[in-house]
Amino acid sequence: MFKVPIIRLLAGLNTINFGSSIDEVKKQLGEPQEIQNLSDDILNTSSIAYHYWDDGYSLFFDVLNSKKFNSVELDSKETLLFDVKLFTFNEKELIQLMKFNGYNLSETESHPWGEKRLSFDEAGLDCYFQNNKMSSVNFGIIENFEQSGFFAN
Repeated sequence: MFKVPIIRLLAGLNTINFGSSIDEVKKQLGEPQEIQNLSDDILNTSSIAYHYWDDGYSLFFDVLNSKKFNSVELDSKETLLFDVKLFTFNEKELIQLMKFNGYNLSETESHPWGEKRLSFDEAGLDCYFQNNKMSSVNFGIIENFEQSGFFAN
């Protein structure tokens, strides 16, 4: 388990690289607390989610791509991006941080249930806010995202 999740945009989580197998991930993280099979008939995708609830992250494996690790959802307040605690940032600060590191805001969306998403497509990063506070982060590979990417939210 990782005490501090470290986002490596377009590369992976801490020492786990995108494209790793389920067995490779389990060697580093151990057994997940929950395994969930997910599918989206509209996008024709299927993923396996390994939930490490106590540690604040879920890893997703693309079933159509040999069950390779392709995305992460984080809600750990200790998460680091560019060596700073990501969950301390408000929307404006996040946009500035990403721009400083070469990534522009691609899209925002406000959901009826009160959540707001900020997307940085070139980084493969989506950040979610509720009540003006970051609540979760999704990031993953962007290669062939339309066919093979799956994010939980």
